[in-house]
Amino acid sequence: FFSRQMVDPTLAEMGKNLNEAMKMLEDNQRKVEEENEKKYSRKDIPGPLQGSGQDMVSILQLVQNLMHGEEEEETSQAYRLQNVGEQGHMALLGHSLAAYISVLDRERLRKLTTRILSDTTLWLCRLFRYENGSAYYHEDDREGLLKICRLVIHTRYEDYTMEGFNVLYTKQPVIYISSAARTGLGQALCNQLGLPLSCMCRVPCNTMFGSQHQMDVALLDRVIKDDVDSGKLPLLLVANAGTPGAGHTDKLGRLKELCEQYNMWLHVEGVNLATLALGYVSSSVLAATKCDSMTLTLGSWLGLPAVPAVTLYRHEDPSLSLAAGLTSSQPVEKLRALPLWLSLQYLGHDGIVERIKHASQLSQRLLENLKNLDFIKTSVEDELSSPVVVFKFFRDYSNKDQPSHAAQVSTLQHPIISNERHIYDTFNQWLGEQLAQLVPASGADVVELEDEGTCVRFSPLMTAAVLGTEIQDVDQLVDCLKMKIPVLTSTLQLREEFEQEVRRTVGLLYVEDLNWPGLGVVRYNYHSDGKNDDNQEKELEKINMELLKKLNELESDLTFSLGPEFGAQKNCVYIGMVTEDLDVSELVETIAATGREIEENSRLLENMTEVVRKGIQEAQLQLQKANEERLLEEGLLRQIPVVGSVLNWFSPFQASPKGRTFNLTAGSLESTESTYVSKAQGTGTTPPPTPTASLAKQRLPGQKIFKRSLRSSDAFSETSSVSHCDDLEKVDQRPPALSPGQERGPSETEKTEEQEVVQAAREDAEDVRSDQSLTDCTKVEEEESQR
Repeated sequence: FFSRQMVDPTLAEMGKNLNEAMKMLEDNQRKVEEENEKKYSRKDIPGPLQGSGQDMVSILQLVQNLMHGEEEEETSQAYRLQNVGEQGHMALLGHSLAAYISVLDRERLRKLTTRILSDTTLWLCRLFRYENGSAYYHEDDREGLLKICRLVIHTRYEDYTMEGFNVLYTKQPVIYISSAARTGLGQALCNQLGLPLSCMCRVPCNTMFGSQHQMDVALLDRVIKDDVDSGKLPLLLVANAGTPGAGHTDKLGRLKELCEQYNMWLHVEGVNLATLALGYVSSSVLAATKCDSMTLTLGSWLGLPAVPAVTLYRHEDPSLSLAAGLTSSQPVEKLRALPLWLSLQYLGHDGIVERIKHASQLSQRLLENLKNLDFIKTSVEDELSSPVVVFKFFRDYSNKDQPSHAAQVSTLQHPIISNERHIYDTFNQWLGEQLAQLVPASGADVVELEDEGTCVRFSPLMTAAVLGTEIQDVDQLVDCLKMKIPVLTSTLQLREEFEQEVRRTVGLLYVEDLNWPGLGVVRYNYHSDGKNDDNQEKELEKINMELLKKLNELESDLTFSLGPEFGAQKNCVYIGMVTEDLDVSELVETIAATGREIEENSRLLENMTEVVRKGIQEAQLQLQKANEERLLEEGLLRQIPVVGSVLNWFSPFQASPKGRTFNLTAGSLESTESTYVSKAQGTGTTPPPTPTASLAKQRLPGQKIFKRSLRSSDAFSETSSVSHCDDLEKVDQRPPALSPGQERGPSETEKTEEQEVVQAAREDAEDVRSDQSLTDCTKVEEEESQR
């Protein structure tokens, strides 16, 4: 510094020496401080903050690990990140630029933010046919409606700025929302505005005429009149252009007339507002352009991450807008529009319209395919231009002998009808989860509607731009739906048969669980023998757990499980979805037989300890008795060590060996005399067949257990895994016919797999028992010789 600025070389040299001297002094001081820091270190400082800081690469690597490392199972989040696209990068760039622009000088910042805000507002008003409107940009999509409510309160209550809640107390305001609105919307508004919940009025939807999700205008008119007569002030009405559940649009034209009659503010929100950017707009949605305010969520419609929602409104007094928080004098807050300002320019008019139009085409493609499917019921308001498709699995039982007025009777008075609807809700919940899992790019999800119950919703305007949904994804969704419908119908049809079979089977208990999407729930009952409840519960859990393990080891297409993790029923076997070729009687019989086998084995293991203990005691008594008899036969002299050896040498004593063997199967001691006579150990009686051995039935090659052969050849060809060519080959390989009177034994090829397994199990059991008996016999003889 001194060498560049000073012309005098003497002064420059002096300055250089001064710099070197100061550097030396500072280095010495720094060394002293570092030594002091080493002696005293803050242990409460987190690891990443210790030292001199981290480099940029390490920090970004940490961010990447946090984004992907701990969320590998959440594939949907990773999929969303992969489809951000360049338009998404522009939106993300806007946030960085907003932070950078905020450091400009105040005058330059004011001009820039004013230009960005005015441009974005003008573009959005032109795109969505909302002329002469102002815009408020907000992160929370409910915040715009909250600011609108404050604006209306300031407008309708002139002394609100000075008097506050006192003016509200004298004339209570009322906000009307539809019963089909978002859950918790009314409560959130009241909490933020400081109003009691009595200021919120939920308007029912139509139930007799029109859509079941549209607001009942006639009833709303009567409610407003009653509120006016009681001294209340109708303040604001929140309508829907696309309900959150079914995507239906309220009668906005009539609602606007009603609001003008009572000097009310009309606010509209919903996904169908996106269609205002298209060339053709339905008249029901086009009426939203006449409302007082509307909220647009362009982030989901256009696939733009981290862009704010926009509330367009019309109001003439800027001071009241400033008081309500819709406008701000701070230039930094106006930079919220910067991500949208960049993204809209990048997409252009054609890009914006193309994305919204593509989402509408996806809905129409799905709706056209659903019309050709049986057992599928749709709930669509406008089939020509509805961007939301809601459908459910439903089987019509009109062929049954039911009274004509059955559909009009309340489900509360008929539990059977209520249970049937509950079952359909459970099945549709399973269907929606399966479709979302098989075709994640479709964005299909499950929605609960008040009248229809559980349904599957396809709303591409909210998901297609983010997930990158294409026409082939919709076709794949339809294909998966076609595969699931036969499974649903078969399971629903066989549920009743399964319940009847279980109830008539001894040892099984049918458990009714309407929340289980499958064939049903069964429990093997433990036969009580005087035990206390705790032991019975433990035995029941043990047997059913072993039963579940045995069933899963079978080669079948069924799924057996313990049910939901937080289910109400415990110690049960839950059976999943089934196909039409299921043999329900064989399934129930196998469950009962397997349970009995497990129970018998459990009892055998429990009694084995007692049986063995008694057998050992009896063996000891018999050995003692045998020793006494031996003493009487041989005499006392032969028991003396030296004398007995000499006596045995002069006069050998011949005695037949007497051994004992312990039969574990019979639980008793037996003589080994037959073993010494025949020089071989007998196998004993053949054990009784296991309960499952009687269930072996003739099956075709490749046919799994619990499958019955369909009568028609076409149906069999669809369910059997054996082709027609294989059958012809097996027919050609049959042995030649025998002459009359000649007999033929069963060949190896005629035995089924189950018979071979059972025969092998019997042979193994006999070998084990033979080895055990021989071992016990040897032990007893050794004890006799030792004594």
